[in-house]
Amino acid sequence: MKLIPSLAAFLAVAFVLASTPVHSQAAQTTPNGYTKRWWKEAVVYQIYPRSFQDSNGDGIGDIPGITRRLDYLQQLGVNVIWLSPHYDSPNADNGYDIRDYQKVMPEFGTMADFDALLHGIKQRHMRLILDLVVNHSSDEHRWFVESRKSKDNPFRDYYIWKSPKDGKEPNNWTSFFSGSAWKKDDLTGEYYLHYFAEKQPDLNWENPKLRQEVYSLMKFWLDKGVDGFRMDVIPAISKDPAFADLTPEQLKHPEFSYSMGPRLHEYLQEMNREVLSKYDVMTVGEAFGTTAAQTPTLVDDRRHELNMVFQFDAVRLNQDNGIPRHWTLPELKAIYTLQDKQLDLHSWNTIFLSNHDNPRLVSTFGDDSNAFRVPSAKLLATMLLSLKGTPFVYQGDELGMTNYPFKTVTDFDDIQVKNYWRDMVVPGKVPAETFLAAVRKTGRDNARTPMQWDSSPNGGFSTAKPWLAANPNFSQINAQAELRDPNSIYHYYQRMIALRHSTPALIYGDYQDLDPQSPQVFAYTRTLGADKYLIVLNFASTPISYPLPANLTPGKLILSNLGTSTPASSTTLQLQPWEARIYKQ
Repeated sequence: MKLIPSLAAFLAVAFVLASTPVHSQAAQTTPNGYTKRWWKEAVVYQIYPRSFQDSNGDGIGDIPGITRRLDYLQQLGVNVIWLSPHYDSPNADNGYDIRDYQKVMPEFGTMADFDALLHGIKQRHMRLILDLVVNHSSDEHRWFVESRKSKDNPFRDYYIWKSPKDGKEPNNWTSFFSGSAWKKDDLTGEYYLHYFAEKQPDLNWENPKLRQEVYSLMKFWLDKGVDGFRMDVIPAISKDPAFADLTPEQLKHPEFSYSMGPRLHEYLQEMNREVLSKYDVMTVGEAFGTTAAQTPTLVDDRRHELNMVFQFDAVRLNQDNGIPRHWTLPELKAIYTLQDKQLDLHSWNTIFLSNHDNPRLVSTFGDDSNAFRVPSAKLLATMLLSLKGTPFVYQGDELGMTNYPFKTVTDFDDIQVKNYWRDMVVPGKVPAETFLAAVRKTGRDNARTPMQWDSSPNGGFSTAKPWLAANPNFSQINAQAELRDPNSIYHYYQRMIALRHSTPALIYGDYQDLDPQSPQVFAYTRTLGADKYLIVLNFASTPISYPLPANLTPGKLILSNLGTSTPASSTTLQLQPWEARIYKQ
């Protein structure tokens, strides 16, 4: 059929526009030179589906349960939801061991349930990002089932297999979940690599066929309409080709040896070129083992790799390999200053202090006692939502949920805790109470207890016994009570999120720490053009008379977690315990 000239011209222009990579389109810039992107302006809420809301009474959270709570999230003000793995899985590591990347876990629902969730999110003008777990799969994935059958199986090179060395493991690499990172498979007599559980064999990214499989599954979900990915342990996908033994010093922190392999940037640039550049997406990599200095090599927009990464110096400040440590406020401030200095106009940061792999926010960086739980939770919200970077809120932190009072090892579900108990406590290497005292403070299950919706049995999470016990304090700490209380932590998060959304200086503004060495007060400014905001946080359970540095005057009080008023001309602030204030100067 011959097209008329005008129609032909229209279709030609449409084709060009449709073929133009999203990231090449013109974007606005801020007065200080940042390129505006929707994901920089977002507030992200992480959902751990197993623990969010059970809709069918089996004790396990599910996708219809999340759909039921979308109005709650919209009311909070978040505009991006990050869904932890929802894929089909045998659950050796609660969904991070994926059996089929294109199926929904039956416990969580069906693909129709997922489509309904995505539709509900879009209806509310929010976005959805998924967990992309492609450093490893489940050993029940069809690729691995085939791979282990024989050395010449077409899927053998989808995973990393090595012959024994002197009759033992190929090298001395250790698993993050305790023990060797190698598992011998008796059928072929070779070992496969698993950085995590034995049921999580590492994928072989050296194989181009494997990489294309990954890109295909990414397109499957993006074509459904999801808005991007949080990429699990993504710097680990490239391995050291020498597979050399680690030194005793390296074995203390193997994550730094396992990350940033020689072909990582090649793989990420290929992923961006073949998939990500074709969609308007948000990508954030879990960069455990990556330093602040290395971060720009992953997120600089001129490199075409990732948008952002999670850098773990701040969130793990309270521990060293799971062992609790005392942290100081100057240490925390120094991390944010270093990150700000390392990231220029072409890079972007993430701001988070909790997630599914870390203990509860208020129990770790605040004060979860009855006296100060509420003000300290509000102070932490003030900080997370006013620092420079995209903030991530973990489910329940907007309620001030706390660590669980674990009594015995049987209270835990986490495979990491169980493995270390088996390898360290059972043989008598570590006393049981010493181990339990540590994991009570640092264990991942603290963040995985069911969401506390109301004061009914199991906190309104389920009508059945939950897969993991609800925190006993759900009768006092729950969403229903906080929604009714205008002074609750939830409503403070709501106000703080709204303030951030409406204040470009709190998103793109330059950051300056005014008093890096203060052991009690975190005072900083965010400045964008003529707009300047002063944030003052008292990180202590004691009051303080705090002279502002350089004789600054605070200006107009915009928000306070205690409802405090103060003279705008005063150069000395009288701060109450865990008080947070934001001033417009």
